[in-house]
Amino acid sequence: MELYPITPNHYLALSAVLFTIGIAGVLTRKNVFMTLMSLELMLNAVNLSFITFAKVNSDLTGHVFVLFVVSIAAAEACVGLAIVIALFRLKETVNLDMFKSLKN
Repeated sequence: MELYPITPNHYLALSAVLFTIGIAGVLTRKNVFMTLMSLELMLNAVNLSFITFAKVNSDLTGHVFVLFVVSIAAAEACVGLAIVIALFRLKETVNLDMFKSLKN
């Protein structure tokens, strides 16, 4: 017998906390890599919500959406890192404040 059963509300609360941490990371960090990691955290929080609702509704639609989100996250990581490498070669920094003006 479980002392405290884990309900879908626990998973949704964890998802909300992870998404909030991701938003805080995107809004406050100056490093491009930390911003990309925060975006990945936000995508994983959404994945947790999709899986939770799929489990509650006994439906596979949530799993399909998670598959799409994971593939989009992989593409975003590849393209994002390629852009970061190109910008690092141009400005020699990964500070987001230096990338506001790319005219020079």
